[in-house]
Formats: sequence, C-alpha cells, structure tokens
Amino acid sequence: MKKFIAFVLFLALSVIFIPWLQPKGHAVDLHQATFFVDQKMYISDGQAAAMDVPSFIQDSRTYVPVRYLGRALGLGDDSIIWDGVTQSVTFDPAGAAVRMTVGSKLLSVGGQERTMDVVPVLAGDRVFVPARWLAEAFGYEVDWDEQNWAVLVGPPGNLPAPMSENSDLPVVGTYENLKNLLASAQAQSGRSYGAGGTAGSQNATAAPEAAMDQGSSSKSANTARSTTGGSDYSQTNVQVEGVDEADIVKTDGSYIYLVNKQRVVVAKAYPASDLEIADTIDFVGKNFYPSELYVDDKHMIVIGQTSMYRDGPIIMKDSSSKISAEIYPPPYQRDLVSAIVYDISDKSDIKQVRELDLDGRYVSSRKIGSAFYLVANRSIYYYPMREIDNPQPFYRDTAAGDELIDIDYNSIKCFPDAVQPNYLLVAGINLDQPEEKADIDTILGSGENIYASTKNLYVAVTSYQYGVMEDKAGILPMPWNVDRNSTRVYKFAMDDGKLTYSTKGEVPGTILNQFSMDEYDGYFRIATTKGEIWRTDENTSKNNMYVLDEGLNIAGKLEDIAPGERIYSVRFTGDRAYMVTFKTVDPLFVIDLKDPSQPEILGALKIPGYSNYLHPYDENHVIGFGKDTIELGQKGAKGEVDSMAYYTGMKMAIFDVTDVTNPVEMFVEKIGDRGTDSELLYNHKALLFDRDKGLLAFPVNVSEVKGSEVQSGFPAYGDFTFQGAYVYNIDLDSGFKLKGRITHISDDDYQKAGSYWYDSEKNISRILYISDVLYTLSGKYIKANNLDSLVEMGALELK
Repeated sequence: MKKFIAFVLFLALSVIFIPWLQPKGHAVDLHQATFFVDQKMYISDGQAAAMDVPSFIQDSRTYVPVRYLGRALGLGDDSIIWDGVTQSVTFDPAGAAVRMTVGSKLLSVGGQERTMDVVPVLAGDRVFVPARWLAEAFGYEVDWDEQNWAVLVGPPGNLPAPMSENSDLPVVGTYENLKNLLASAQAQSGRSYGAGGTAGSQNATAAPEAAMDQGSSSKSANTARSTTGGSDYSQTNVQVEGVDEADIVKTDGSYIYLVNKQRVVVAKAYPASDLEIADTIDFVGKNFYPSELYVDDKHMIVIGQTSMYRDGPIIMKDSSSKISAEIYPPPYQRDLVSAIVYDISDKSDIKQVRELDLDGRYVSSRKIGSAFYLVANRSIYYYPMREIDNPQPFYRDTAAGDELIDIDYNSIKCFPDAVQPNYLLVAGINLDQPEEKADIDTILGSGENIYASTKNLYVAVTSYQYGVMEDKAGILPMPWNVDRNSTRVYKFAMDDGKLTYSTKGEVPGTILNQFSMDEYDGYFRIATTKGEIWRTDENTSKNNMYVLDEGLNIAGKLEDIAPGERIYSVRFTGDRAYMVTFKTVDPLFVIDLKDPSQPEILGALKIPGYSNYLHPYDENHVIGFGKDTIELGQKGAKGEVDSMAYYTGMKMAIFDVTDVTNPVEMFVEKIGDRGTDSELLYNHKALLFDRDKGLLAFPVNVSEVKGSEVQSGFPAYGDFTFQGAYVYNIDLDSGFKLKGRITHISDDDYQKAGSYWYDSEKNISRILYISDVLYTLSGKYIKANNLDSLVEMGALELK
C-alpha cells in the first residue's frame, strides 16, 4: 500500500510548473525546502528547522503546516494572515495575494482562481495545505523523494537533492534553532531526555567497535607478518585486515606497548632474554586515563579520557514567579576524549608530537594506513524552560594551536529524522602530514554503533518507535506497546583523514554489534532482530538479513528468521553469512548472499548451546565461541511443564560448512561449568588465532562444579579454579588440542581463593607472540613462554 501511495504521489507531484500561477510582480526570493512526512522537522535552505506538528499524507497528497511552508518559501509570519471567520489563509508578499480556504478547492492567485484537486484542512488548531499547490503558486517546482518519504520544493530546475544523493546534511545554524529542534524531537518521542544523552537508550556512549575492508567481506587478518625484529609476530584480532582497531596492547615485533593502569609501558620484548622496560609514559596526576592505543613504524597513538571545567553556572530563562521550574545541578565538568600522538623512533626517548581532544566520551576509532579517525559522543543537557548548559561542543588540535575551539552552529549538521540531545564528533588526521589541521565533523545525533571499511564509515543509530497492539479480543487491561524499532544507517566517505556525508538508509529491527554490519562489492549487509523474545503472538522476536545498495536502498531481504529467538552472533565471509540465534537451542544458519536481491537460507544446524562470537577458520570452516547449555523443565502456575535453557560452561566448536545445505559440528571443546567466562565472548580482541601456526589462545576464568551439575532443579554454579590463558593447537584433523595453561596467579593466591575470584591485577587479559615466544599480559606481569613447550623463559614485573 505504501508503494502504491508513493507512486500516486510521484505522479501528483511530477506536474510541470504552470507559469500563470505565479502572482504577478511578486518579490519572493526563491528558496529550497524538504518536508519529511510524519516528522516534526524540515530543511530550509540547508538548515534544519523544527515544527510543532508533523506533515502527513491524505488523499494521496502531502499536507504541510501552512505557516512552516510559508516560512520555507521565504514569507514572513506577518505576510501569512489567518481569517478565523472565513477560515481562509492569505499569503500577501508585496501585495501579490494568494488565498486558500479550509474545505474549499478554490485557489486564488493574484485575483485569478484555480481549482485544486484537494482542499486545505484544519487539524487541531493548525491549518495544513497541499504542498504542491501553494509552492507552485509562488513559482516553485515540487517533487517526491520516495526513499526519504519527503516533499522537495525548490526553484524550477534547482530542487534540493534527496538525502540519498550525496547531498550535504542540513545544519543547525543558530542556538535558538538548536533549542527548537530538541524541543520538537522531545515532544515527538514523548520521552524526557533527562540529563542529556540519547533518548530511549540506556547509554549514549557505545563500546569501541571493529572495522572491515571493502570488497573482502569480514576477511580475518592473518595474525602473523614479517618484521625486522622477530621473524613474525601477532597483531590485534580485527574484523578485517587493512583496518586497524585500538587495543590495550600492541607489538611491533621487538617491543610491546601496553596500557597499564594510568600509564603506558614500552617493554623490550624480543629476544625474551632481553625482556625489560624501555620507557614508561606516566599519566598519574595529569588527569588523563589511557584506555587503548595504536602503533605503527613511526607513531604511537594513545587514546583516553580526560576532563576539565569550563563555562559558568546556568541562568534560568524564565524567572516568572508563576512558573516553578525544577532546578538541576549544573554539570560544570566537561569530559574529553584525547588522542595523544608520539614519535617512537627512539624507544628510550619517546616524544609527544601532537594532541587531539574532542568534547565528549570515547565511542570508537579506526586507523587505516596513516589516516586516523576518532569518534566521540557528547551529551547535551537539555531541559524545557531553561537554557542549555554549554550548548556548543569544542575541540583542540595542537597542530592548529593550544586553544579550545568552539564549533560554530553553522558547522553543526544533523540527521534529519534522528535529532537527539547529543553531538556526534568525528575527527580525522593524517599522521604523515603533521602540519595539516584535523578534519572535524559535528552532527546533532549519536553514534551507537560504528562500522568502517577502507573507504566508508557507517554510523548506525536506533530509532525507538512503539505502536499500540491491536486488541481484537478486547481482553487487554490496557494498551500494550509494540516494538517498532528500526536502525538508521548513515554513510560517510573516508579519504586520508577527511569525511564526506554520502547517504542514509533504514531497516526494521535493531543490531547486536558491529559484526551485524558488512560491506562487500558495493553492497552493505545488515542483520537485525525485531520484536520481543518474551512475546508469543505475532510481535514475537524475528530476525532479518537486509542487503542495501550503494545508496543504502534495500536491494534484497530475508525476514522472519527463527521466530521467538534473537541474534547472538553474526559473521559475514564474502558472499556468505553465518547467523546464530538462540532461545533453547543454537541454530546456526548459513545464508547465501551471492544474489544481493535474493538472500536465502542454504542450511541450518540446531545444537545445544550458543555462540557469542564467530571466527572464520577458512572459507568452509567457522569457529564458534560461546556457552554450553542444559535444557530443564520447569512447572508453571497451572502445573504445565515449560522447557528452559540454562547456560553452563564455555563451549568452542568447529563448524564444517563445505556442504552449505548440511552444516556439521566437527569438533567441540568445553571448558568448566556454570560461572566460567571469558572476555573473548564480548570482545574479539581477546582472541589470538593463527591458522598457519595452528595456534589458538584466549584468557578465561574457570569455575567447576563439585558434585551434581543440577541442584534443586537448577544448574549449579561452580567454584573458582583457574584464571589465565588457555593455549590450544587447532587443525581440521584433530580439532582442539589443549597445549597447556598459563597463569599469573601464584599457588598461594589459589589456596586463598574462595568460591569466587575478582578483577585482580594478575588476571591475564591478552596473549600475543613474537617469533617462537608466547607472551601473556596482565596488570602485574609480562611473561614469556616458549611457543612450543610453554616453558617459562622470562617474566617482567610491572611495578
């Protein structure tokens, strides 16, 4: 039905401009405008503007609030006259009157009358007019943008570009307009923004994410490469080779660079006999808290959070004694994410050469060659009836000077249909051009999930929408909300540290993480879950796969996969995708994406447990990391027995998908019992994998049950028994073969441990190798073990 309406609208709006409709002698300057259906926002001459009511479609025509359409056409409010007696609206620029009457098809233009095919309507206390008739009366051309569900208005031959055709995002423009946009968005969402952040989300600051390489979908990096130090060494496990991701540790084959407490330790690592600290960059007392870093042949980039105090107290706008506005404590402290660039050519004398600070909290970053991109979210503390505290975001780039630079409102852009009380700041620099200033993009909106290829950056934002479930039986005590959430994706082109907005798209449902997104051969693929897993009606959870073209239009889709379950993991490999859903068992779906217009399920495997993370072994085999499960029956209130699945220990599996119609679980390895956990299950960077070496390692906390696995009808939690690295040999002949375990916890510590363990500084968090040496890293030690025998070769205490 929506497509049919769009077709009718296209015909209705694609009418050649009729010259005699122009009022003679009118002096209205020609403008451009875009009105979005069902949105309280429009774009006027490149600036976003808010309305107090949305446009809508009726009788296959788009109706726009008359005053806002008049403003977009360049008419002042004093030129728009409402006659409540006759219920007519007169537009009178320079004496050339245009008149419309509610309920009448007559349109008067400069004394001449014309019959419209629809009538203006009065809805509430607002008059809505058919956009085409009024716009053409003032010499404008009108067209319909089907993808964005919007009306385009502009001078003949000079319509505004649809948002999907490389047009620039609209700007905020002024402080007053910022307040109007936020007020309109808050009213439309029906939610309070509280103390800033993303409406409807629990946390506007997303965790750091991974990237991928265009044209080689999710091709995992081979973790070894040649170097002048050791013969080869491991790298951070990224989603795709060619796009680096920050982590707490890096190596260049000779040195190890480690974020350790509030400092960065640079250790001479190879050969293991020379294991020692070469330099330490200490940030204690400097109000900087490092979290991740990058390293290349010339530079080290340390990313972290800092804070500062800026600006004064809030002044209430309305001091009327009749209005009692709730007073909130002003958040004087400003959070900043900082990227500090160091010259590491001399490891004993590492020098800072640049600093880039962005207002807000760290979201993610990417490094592609010498191009570095930093992403931050900055909450806007917005409340009705008061001024916005610190409304402008700022940044500092020492390549341009030491001063903080406020970002002008004319430089702040916004996502037209996703206004949120948050700024998304994206900065790009080229490390090979140290004198070149940072390229800063600021957008009124948030970045919940960030995904990058070598050429494009994608920002995924959840659109929270709820409808009321129809109660045909009349038995619901109150209306039930129905999940109508969708994911909007905004695409930016990247080029040596610079970004340009390209286009946007939208798909039903929400994504799990960055592995739910992928770019391959010009197409963008995205997996989502819609609905709610606890429901048993038509609105239960269902999973989907969408393929979008370069303009982010949906080119193909596969919907309603595994009703009643939700996505636990996704992995794309070339023209194939693997999707794991779960409720009581773990279906692994193999999805064919060779034909972007017709994705289809080739095969599925249902087994106990689930995979949180999928890692390609080769083109026909996938490794799954997750939890084992046990299915137990529980009696309901009426005595019925319901089956529920409970997780137990950690589970690894190698899946053979050579026969895509019949995937097979080749090998399985289980670790511990209920309570066993690993950072790998929620952070892929904790994995060390090298197929050529047959090497697999990761940190794990092990709990084991002493006695019966099921107690009182529920699976029992185990007692703590081990923390450290599990090191495996892995191949397709023998599967997983435990080579050994490495721990930094002493025997005395294990004896003192009770049933649980804590976040000790001796907990191993990363494993890497240089040549024939395996290194394990914790907050307390760097230890070196022989890669073959795992015999300890040296240890460095990090005091």
